[in-house]
Amino acid sequence: MAAPIVQLGVTGPVIPNYGAGSSSCVVHNHFFCADWVGHNWGPVLWPALRGHVVLTLVAVAIGFVISMTLALAAHRYRLLEQPTILVTTFLYTIPSLALFELLVAPVGANVYSAEIALVSYTLLILFRNILAGLREVPAEVMDAADGMGMTRTQSLLRVELPLALPAIVAGIRIAVVTTIALATIVYTIYDAGLGVPIHTALGEGPFKTELIAAGGLTVLLALVADGTLVLVQRLLTPWAQVQRS
Repeated sequence: MAAPIVQLGVTGPVIPNYGAGSSSCVVHNHFFCADWVGHNWGPVLWPALRGHVVLTLVAVAIGFVISMTLALAAHRYRLLEQPTILVTTFLYTIPSLALFELLVAPVGANVYSAEIALVSYTLLILFRNILAGLREVPAEVMDAADGMGMTRTQSLLRVELPLALPAIVAGIRIAVVTTIALATIVYTIYDAGLGVPIHTALGEGPFKTELIAAGGLTVLLALVADGTLVLVQRLLTPWAQVQRS
């Protein structure tokens, strides 16, 4: 967006300069201007949306790997469960803006600080759901696996993890939606994500169209991601749908 034009000696609001050829809708900052969205999709909105998706996918993927490792360890050694919950709960309760800013000093204002913060908020959600899914496998099913001569690894891969999938996917859904929301404040330390156009729009009046477009894309992204994961869960666990019927 161009810098505002400051007119000395003129009373009334200063209207930002949105460039030559701007429509009346844009100049008068109406509720929503479709022409602005069309002209700024490529240079503004699409890069922000793409960056938001990348931030979310990387954070949830790393968080899932860490949480799965911790959950499997805690499932095997129960003494690890409480310390892990305490640490991940502590990380989850740190205010997001504070955590982003605190990471700047040791790591720098970059994508690494952003991802470390986002990953930390996924750990509690994913760890507890994965562990709950593993713990909910019926004892008689595990006895049957032992009776069939399965090793512990075979039981985990063929019995426990498949039966725990609904709880695991539920945790991923919550983590994804949470991360999409938190990624909107990444702009405070790193120039990426839909938080950038949202922050820009708020500083320009606010400029309603950009605010609605960027905010709407954030909501739409969360809905699409959640719906996609629901479909993935149904594809991976057809037996659960039959059981419910």
